[in-house]
Amino acid sequence: MKYVLKFIKTLNIKNVLLSALGGAILGFGLREVHSISGVTEGGGLGLTLILDYWFHISPAVSGFIISSVCYLIGLKTFGFAFIAYSMVSAGSFSLAYGIAEQFEPLWPELANMPLVSAIIGAVFVGVGVGVCVRAGGAPTGDDALAMSLSRVFNAKIEWMYMISDLTVLGLSLTYIPFKRIIFSLLTVILSGQIIGVIQRMGTKKKSV
Repeated sequence: MKYVLKFIKTLNIKNVLLSALGGAILGFGLREVHSISGVTEGGGLGLTLILDYWFHISPAVSGFIISSVCYLIGLKTFGFAFIAYSMVSAGSFSLAYGIAEQFEPLWPELANMPLVSAIIGAVFVGVGVGVCVRAGGAPTGDDALAMSLSRVFNAKIEWMYMISDLTVLGLSLTYIPFKRIIFSLLTVILSGQIIGVIQRMGTKKKSV
């Protein structure tokens, strides 16, 4: 317990608060936009649905395994502080989503506006995840994997998101109509770009 408390004291309070804020934004957005409109994200979530459809593996099982592997990769790449910030953001995400679903949707009309939903949903996901990534954590296993691959290959994080999301969305065409996939494609491209922009904000060196 003494070592745990000592480790907690080493965490940056600003990053803890940012992780909580980002997770809350993501949870609220997924509840109020994605769950209403049917426009989804790619990555791990889409992969669990594919495994469920073709191999009858419950997302409860596959999702846990996929997220665990991604977080272990993140732990190896970024260390224990990464896991701590990720736990804060994931907990805040669950809390925000749980509170939001206790009430009627704020914008039920989004169910009939897939294009608008794709854009608004991308903003919520991009800002929410972007703030968490900037703080040094990841609200989901997908984000942990994207952060790790970005570090390993020294590539922009939005490209890592795009590659994984496009791969999963492409596989999803085996059972989801193209018209539905196209809106999901729009939201994953936009959200990935927003995440990359937020991650790099304020990191450029000032010219002398």
